Amino acid sequence: MAGKQDAPTAAVVVDPDGMVSGWSEGGRLLLGWTAQDTVGRPMTDLLVDPPPPGFPEGYGAGPDPTGFVLLRHRDGSTVDAVVTAQPLHGPDERALGHVVTIQRWGRRPVVADRAFEQSPFALGVYDPELRFLWINASSGRVIAHSEEQVLGSKYREVLPEFDRTLFPERDDKPYTDALAQVARTGEPTRLITVFRPRGSDYANAWATSIWPVRDAEGRVRAIANWGFDMSAEYWARQRLLILNEASGGIGRTLDVIGTAQELARTPVPGFVDLVSVDLFDEVLRGEEPPSGSPFAPGETIRLSRAAQHSTKVDAIQDPGATTPVTHAPGSVAARCMAAGRSTVELAVEPGQGGEWAFGPGLAADPAHWPPGNPVIDASIAADGLTGRITVPLRARGVLLGVVAFSRVDRPEAFTADDLILAEELTAKAAVAIDNARRYSRERTTALTLQRTLLPQGLPKQEAVEVASRYLPGGTGTEVGGDWFDVIPLSGARVALVVGDVVGHGLHASASMGRLRTAVRTLADVDLPPDELLTHLDDLVLHLASDLRPTGHFQPTGESGATCLYTVYDPVSRHLTLASAGHPPPLVISQDGARTSVPVHPGPPLGIGGLPFETTELELPEGSLLALYTDGLVESRERDVDERTAELQRALNHSTTSLDALCDTVMDAMLPQRRTDDAALLLVRTHALDPHHVADWDVEPDTAQVPRARKLAVDQVDAWGLEEAAFVTELVVSELVTNAIRYGEPPIRLRLIRDTSLICEVSDASNTAPHLRRARAFDEGGRGLLLVAQLTQGWGTRHTADGKTIWCAQTLPQPERH
Repeated sequence: MAGKQDAPTAAVVVDPDGMVSGWSEGGRLLLGWTAQDTVGRPMTDLLVDPPPPGFPEGYGAGPDPTGFVLLRHRDGSTVDAVVTAQPLHGPDERALGHVVTIQRWGRRPVVADRAFEQSPFALGVYDPELRFLWINASSGRVIAHSEEQVLGSKYREVLPEFDRTLFPERDDKPYTDALAQVARTGEPTRLITVFRPRGSDYANAWATSIWPVRDAEGRVRAIANWGFDMSAEYWARQRLLILNEASGGIGRTLDVIGTAQELARTPVPGFVDLVSVDLFDEVLRGEEPPSGSPFAPGETIRLSRAAQHSTKVDAIQDPGATTPVTHAPGSVAARCMAAGRSTVELAVEPGQGGEWAFGPGLAADPAHWPPGNPVIDASIAADGLTGRITVPLRARGVLLGVVAFSRVDRPEAFTADDLILAEELTAKAAVAIDNARRYSRERTTALTLQRTLLPQGLPKQEAVEVASRYLPGGTGTEVGGDWFDVIPLSGARVALVVGDVVGHGLHASASMGRLRTAVRTLADVDLPPDELLTHLDDLVLHLASDLRPTGHFQPTGESGATCLYTVYDPVSRHLTLASAGHPPPLVISQDGARTSVPVHPGPPLGIGGLPFETTELELPEGSLLALYTDGLVESRERDVDERTAELQRALNHSTTSLDALCDTVMDAMLPQRRTDDAALLLVRTHALDPHHVADWDVEPDTAQVPRARKLAVDQVDAWGLEEAAFVTELVVSELVTNAIRYGEPPIRLRLIRDTSLICEVSDASNTAPHLRRARAFDEGGRGLLLVAQLTQGWGTRHTADGKTIWCAQTLPQPERH
């Protein structure tokens, strides 16, 4: 049986009378009959069934040169064969009969020819120079040429359009180059080719394979290819890719204009050639968009173009720029926004310069179109458009604006699936834009709250010169809880504070305001830095307990903070400080040398139960202090020590203005896209002139009170403050008398001439005096009341050695010319 299957072609000579006159060896191998068995017998004796009309003369005379017959094998079996008859002629054109070739049906040459010719795939064979050797009917339909028209012609001559790629931006290889590469290298290849078949305006996608055809010696004698139209799958995949890109590319930033630009860029050029995004001005400002019907019938709609992106560079809108636009009543955009439905416009009727779907024979089902779509609008051609999809931009039931997807360079018409893609992109962007709008509103609210809680102006101090900067995190980050403060204290001293609340948002801003108020209150009590932080730590613990839910709900925010509290005394030039988990200040002397601050940061506020340590150091006059929050030095690329060294170098910048130095430092340290708030407080220290300070020891004897009064009055007169002598004499008398009667030695009197005249009396007792109202016949109790009435401020501060009672008189400031 194997011999029958592999038998060669049989050749039979039949004379004009239908008798076999010649028989080949192939006939014996194929049918088992020898020449002696067949020569001289009618050809029809080999047939199982009655002969078909014209057999064998008619076989080969028509358009189909083959005929199918059932032949007898010598062993009694039958052979399904293909018969071809070719006429024989003598020298005088006399008919000599026919040569009949017989092949077994099912042998590869026969079945393959039929299969390849009838294949729905496009098949072709070319010589190594890419000349056409054979194409099937499907390939002829694709290239709009018959086999007879292209045989012997070079591929590039017949199909010059295949020498270029339809989408250069995708780095597609021209199809002709792929054929030539296989001919040159002998390596097969597969690729997807996107092109427009002749007579079609729509780009088709074809999956193709190209392989070399080799002879018995392995030499490449031809190039073969096959392909099939996978346009539906290809364009569906492209839409999925665009949606996938939109998932990661739209809404990356919490910025309205930035999100609109992301929407405009995503579908260009894979889907359309031009996208414009128009939004209401309220949306751009982070406000609530117009509710209900945002415009009356017949009213021109005024929007702002937040983004526009195109395949043409000159049609791309600058990032961050907006342009006012109007949509006339009755325009497509106005109708879409009013009705809340999308509209597809085509410049021509489908089939007249545009196709409905993915190539010939694959027209889109019109039932897929929503009612009213598409609209044939020849007027858009005047704008250079072949089609446009207009989609209202809606999120959470609120209209935000409108988006237009336009095709300029592509003649193919939009499909129903294209409309779905446009609406999906718009819906995804609408939610992101609305999120950005809401975030912008909340961020503005938090910033406003925070700025009202921060110092609006730093108090003028003789002890220090100050400048500050606060910058919130960049767009996309919530407002933090950074703060700073400058608080005047008694004795011409000043408190310098910087802190950072854990977390972001309104909760952090509100917590910052409460802590700043608490620090100012505790500073008025004049507590040492370590004690002040201890009280502040207790307060944060109480705040945390206030946030603890009573039910099953989670807390509304994090608790905890860091804080650095310092006190500078211009008389002694001492800086006293304590830290609750906050970076220590940088101290730079006038010659640029850095002063080491041996501070031991305590735990952050809110831990509870752990001590804070006070550090004291003496500063050279004119020292520069930099107090800052961690947002100034934190970086993902470098560690904190490296960033602190950068800050040190920036502070050494030569400038006479602290304000200018603040700007220099912020520009040098903060990246364009920062993720956290940053606060900076720069302080230039001054020393009080020793001649503006006078102090005396006072013996604990009431007889020393007149002497103390005289010393004080003489000093005030020496300073040229004769107008303050009377009040000074009274308050010194009262304060020294109280210290002698109720305090403990040693007792000391000190006068400080600053912006005010300060009188201080210190003793070793920790008992603080209390202001009380004396009754009509009381002999005492009026001293502190008198001090409070005669001065602009008084108070008590506790020290390691006791306490100090102080009062201050405002001095007239010299006129500035």
